[in-house]
Amino acid sequence: MRPPAPGAVLEEGVRVPRRRIGFWYRFAAVICKPPLLVLIKRDWRGIENIPADGGFITVVNHNSHIDPFAYAHFQYNTGRVPRFLAKSGLFKKGLVGAAMRGTGQIPVYRESTDALSAFRAAIDAVERGECVAFYPEGTLTRDPNGWPMTGKTGAARVALQTKCPVIPVAQWGANELLPPYAKKPNLLPRKTHHVLAGPPVDLSRFYDKEMTPELLKEATEVIMAAITRQLEHIRGEKAPSVAYDPRRERIEQRRRTQEQNQTQAQARTRTQGRPATSGRPGPADGEAAPEAARETAPEAAREAVQEEGQGT
Repeated sequence: MRPPAPGAVLEEGVRVPRRRIGFWYRFAAVICKPPLLVLIKRDWRGIENIPADGGFITVVNHNSHIDPFAYAHFQYNTGRVPRFLAKSGLFKKGLVGAAMRGTGQIPVYRESTDALSAFRAAIDAVERGECVAFYPEGTLTRDPNGWPMTGKTGAARVALQTKCPVIPVAQWGANELLPPYAKKPNLLPRKTHHVLAGPPVDLSRFYDKEMTPELLKEATEVIMAAITRQLEHIRGEKAPSVAYDPRRERIEQRRRTQEQNQTQAQARTRTQGRPATSGRPGPADGEAAPEAARETAPEAAREAVQEEGQGT
């Protein structure tokens, strides 16, 4: 079989011979494929959009802790094995760490001086002609209905730096086997893992421009919209017009908490400001309040002000 020309794509239903992938990738396939074949059926479409040669990026939605394995199975069968960006802690855990290192996955060191090393490694991999898989959301979706959230800019940064093809991939079904943040799988009935790879995202209008935060954000929105369109095809329904934004939700949650704290502080102020009731009648109208009451009221007011300040 003649090897595909540079820039060619895979023909649908045709499996291209894999490049030399080494012991660890084959070992991972031997371990992971049998349970995946048993647990989930497969509905894989869009294989013709996966480049048969040359470096490229796939951008994938994330809705289950097991969907990286299910997606990797799809990608493995195209002949273009992916390199994932993964949390650096996974590279330190025994056999898992050895497999991560052996298969050439890319560690992401968050909030450290090495944070940019992942992007440099991803750029190097693409320029060597490899496939690099990004989960732009950075974590499991928190959208109540499982739609993609707003994305982080890492994939856009690498794509604009290398001008490589960016393939949007949507998946659905692994989340029915193991819902987000669930601890136990739903094994029966047997679920179907749907994958749809779309045509390359057109980012040409962003090329050769200064990579400002605004430009990267706009390019990322284009990427996320392409993923969402593929998922709409799979699910047969429209996504929300505005993507779930975890940052905006955190700000809104802090605002609600602040308002709740202020309301509680004001309620305590009103309660503490009332005269204490006892078995004996209080002072008659016009009489001076007892000395203790005159001292307690200012003190209660001061405490309430302090509590309100803590609530903000």
